[in-house]
Amino acid sequence: MKHFLVIVWLGLVLFAQSGVDPKTVPSEEAFQKARMLLEMKKYAEAVPYLERLAKHGNKAAMYQLAVLYEKGLGVKKSFERSSYWYKQVASNYAYIQKILDGETAIFSDRIEERFKAQFKGASSAVANEAMLANLQTDTKETRSLLEEFASGKFFGLQPYKANYLLPASYASSRYRRQPSAFKSYKLYDEIEGTKFFDQYGTYDPQTEVEFQLSLMKNLTYNLFGLDETIAAAYTQHSYWQLYSKSSPFRETNYSPEVFVVFPTSPRINERFGLKATRWGYLHQSNGQEGYRSRSWNRLYLQGLFQWENLFLTTRVWYRVPESDKPDAYYRGYIVDKNGSKVLYPDPNEDGDDNPDIIDYMGYGDIAFTYLWHRHQFGGLLRYNFGKGGAHRGAVKLDWSYPFFESHTIFWYLRFFSGYGESLIDYNKNYTKASFGFSFSRGIAQ
Repeated sequence: MKHFLVIVWLGLVLFAQSGVDPKTVPSEEAFQKARMLLEMKKYAEAVPYLERLAKHGNKAAMYQLAVLYEKGLGVKKSFERSSYWYKQVASNYAYIQKILDGETAIFSDRIEERFKAQFKGASSAVANEAMLANLQTDTKETRSLLEEFASGKFFGLQPYKANYLLPASYASSRYRRQPSAFKSYKLYDEIEGTKFFDQYGTYDPQTEVEFQLSLMKNLTYNLFGLDETIAAAYTQHSYWQLYSKSSPFRETNYSPEVFVVFPTSPRINERFGLKATRWGYLHQSNGQEGYRSRSWNRLYLQGLFQWENLFLTTRVWYRVPESDKPDAYYRGYIVDKNGSKVLYPDPNEDGDDNPDIIDYMGYGDIAFTYLWHRHQFGGLLRYNFGKGGAHRGAVKLDWSYPFFESHTIFWYLRFFSGYGESLIDYNKNYTKASFGFSFSRGIAQ
């Protein structure tokens, strides 16, 4: 009798809501409806709800669809579709459906509800999980790395790129010293008849300290109903001449950026390994004045691929144009009435600090991260394809390993060769090796 009353009650509920389009039902309700329909063996009616939930990464719905296609319940039997959904259950990251208290509105069909949900504390955690939804966790290494990303709770901030301190960073040649008041010491010596270049033209030590701070914060998730995540990030990379007199900071690069991440469809994920695309705006500058000033702005598109323990990112960018400064500024001098060279009088002239930076940095980069047991290997490749009349590029390789069983400190070794390691030297070719510690690992390079 008890079971009979339950079935009657379920039937009345379903009858009262018959004709409702599954696409318009909020996700949290859709899951309950699908469960009731499956209990009543109304498989065909449950399929639209399950498909909608599966599209949003619900692993339980994916599994139910796999079973229905395998047994031909409510759908035409298809081992191909069944196998597809079983694979999705195994490969999709496990956190997307972890709905926290008060966060069900994130999946509402009304934009007003989704907008309100962005201001709730737990929305950041849901966004972390959603950004990783497509990534595979079939191996212990990937599962451990991605769980670290998903658990960031420090004021909603989490590591972005690697955070590290490298006490020993050795370059194969001396770094040039760039004054702010004039273009170079060599030009100053030529015009003024001095010999300052030999004394001040370069930094004496070829070894320096290098460190990087890189954080990000998710701002919204699913605001527009596309499972998208909008985030902001900040990276600061400093080069400190600790071992020279007065220990100056040779260069610091500041890189704020905003971006939106879109997960790919299950079919694209399955076929190509493309997990997500990122569309962003990146500013990079060194905060200096005069001839030491460097800056540029980029719009970029990046794809994230994964094949088990191998992550690959491909990025292309477009430099936002700036107005050029006078040619005499880039030469560093003007010619007076007597035909003599005179140092350019206004080192803070408005305009583009580095109009030829694309000639050295190119139009994009390719980076990889590979996990092997507790080791992490990474690399980055950049090439300009002959822009500016010369072939220039850069390669970076790195390795990290836990520091005496630590989960937050890692040995870190890095090698770099080419152009653009820092903004002040974007047009100089340096080769260097660095060793120290990292305090987080990242997929992004």
